[in-house]
Amino acid sequence: QVQLVESGGGLVQPGGSLRLSCAASGSILSIIHMGWYRQAPGKQRELVAHISSEGNTNYADSVKGRFTISRDNAKKMVYLQMNSLKPEDTYVYYCYAEITQIGAPPEVKFAYWGQGTQVTVSS
Repeated sequence: QVQLVESGGGLVQPGGSLRLSCAASGSILSIIHMGWYRQAPGKQRELVAHISSEGNTNYADSVKGRFTISRDNAKKMVYLQMNSLKPEDTYVYYCYAEITQIGAPPEVKFAYWGQGTQVTVSS
C-alpha cells in the first residue's frame, strides 16, 4: 500500500556532494519517523540519520557535520544532503519511514523501506 522511492545516488569524487531524496506514496495518513540507513555487502545496515515528525534529528557520529536530513511533510518526502563525501561513505543507502495508514487506526504504525540507492565516492 505504501512505497518509498529513493533517488539522487551516483558517483562523486571525494569532497563532493550528493542530495538523496525519498518520496513516499500510497495510503498514507501521516508519516511519523523518517530516516536514512546504509549497508555495505556482508555488513549490518546502520543508521545514518533520523528525523522525527517534530523535526528532531540525530546522526551517526561518522556523518555529523557533513550530512543533513530534512523532510517536507506536505510533499511526503525526506532528503539527505551529503557534503564533504569520503570514500568510506560508499554504501547502498536506504530510506525508512514509520507510517500510519488510511483505513487503519492511527495508533497502528507500519514500517517501510525503500529499494536502496547506490552512493559511490571515488576519485
